Amino acid sequence: MHTDQTLDVNALDERVRRTLGEQDLAAARATMADAGHDDLVATLERLSSKQRAIAFRLLPKGRALEVFESFPPSLRGELVQGLRDAEVAEIFAALEPDDRAWLLDELPASLAPRLLRGLSPRERRRTSAVLGYPQGAIGRRMSPEYVSARLDHTAGEALQRVRERLDDAETVYTLPVLDGGRRVVGVVSLRRLLGADPATPVAELMRDALVAAADEDAEDAARRCTDQGLLALPVVDRESRLVGILTIDDAVRILEQEESEDVARQGGAEPLRRPYLSTPILSIVRSRVVWLLVLAVGATLTVQVLSLFEATLEQVTVLALFVPLLIGTGGNTGNQAATTVTRALALQEVRPRDVARIVGRELRVGLALGALLGGLGLAVTSLVYDARVGLVIGLTMLAVCTMAATVGGMMPVVARTVRVDPAVFSNPFITTFVDATGLVVYFLVAKAVLQI
Repeated sequence: MHTDQTLDVNALDERVRRTLGEQDLAAARATMADAGHDDLVATLERLSSKQRAIAFRLLPKGRALEVFESFPPSLRGELVQGLRDAEVAEIFAALEPDDRAWLLDELPASLAPRLLRGLSPRERRRTSAVLGYPQGAIGRRMSPEYVSARLDHTAGEALQRVRERLDDAETVYTLPVLDGGRRVVGVVSLRRLLGADPATPVAELMRDALVAAADEDAEDAARRCTDQGLLALPVVDRESRLVGILTIDDAVRILEQEESEDVARQGGAEPLRRPYLSTPILSIVRSRVVWLLVLAVGATLTVQVLSLFEATLEQVTVLALFVPLLIGTGGNTGNQAATTVTRALALQEVRPRDVARIVGRELRVGLALGALLGGLGLAVTSLVYDARVGLVIGLTMLAVCTMAATVGGMMPVVARTVRVDPAVFSNPFITTFVDATGLVVYFLVAKAVLQI
């Protein structure tokens, strides 16, 4: 079944490209009209910027907006710059305020005032309220379109409010309950309201509310929303007054974006922030070259260490054979520890104040791994070469794995403490540090054991 679907997507992609290339717009329109939503979005994401803008104009108005809302923010920004002003204004007006904020973050600053002027006064106020929060704050990702219930309402009155706002509310499945000062005192689900007697006070149906402060980090709030399985998380100002809600779909979108960035940076590249096939080659080059340059500069330390112990290598040339093994094992051990701790920090399983416990655990993990790998290295090397060389490899494995795991576990915490992204800071530092210090340890152990 999955194979058939893949073939359908590939056939759609080929047909759309061919008809656009032949400038047969009628055939392209007919082809896209028969396509499913997900297949169409995937196909348009793979097109060049110019072809995507042409194909988008061929879609009916309603479907065009649905497709636009499914694009990643960076692709939306590029598409908007390829459309006419009237088309852009129409799309912008049809978006929700939080989606407008996502889009404006991807556009040149000069475009924002022009787009905002094209909105109605009401929509401009709602959008400006979201844009008033700093980038990275959950207030910039919340929706100001919500339905709330009053503490003194009955279930019937609350349901009436839901019916009145059904068309324009972001969600109606979870209603924040407010007191007379618009402070959040609880939440009530639509399910409970529907199942209750209309005369039942909302105060008897509500439960305690988890809330997010509007200036809180968006990733932290989104993580809490998904971890608690909430359909909507109320967002409040400093006086606990309701200013918006974060829905589960927006929370998932925030986490997907953040995790894509973390994965890219752990691999030594900047995030593309758009589908791979629609990313220009130069953008991919720029996303990778910085870290390659950083690592290349760091590798010069390894060369310097090798030059310092050149005499040792001349006396026992077999030692050179194990250099790639030792620095590779150390780097992998450190990166494993860093990745584990970075993930634990993101999930709030550990905090910077836990650094002593983290170091203690990774020290023991590194010792265990070093003992296992070192024992194996001792046995195999002793059989193939010499028992003393085997002892050098075994002891070095033990030391390097212990050091790499300890440093790897500590670096993400240090990065978080100094307000640097752990995914950016940890792996390049670990690679450079372990390569250089691992070689120093290796040759010092060799000189001590081999008496050279």
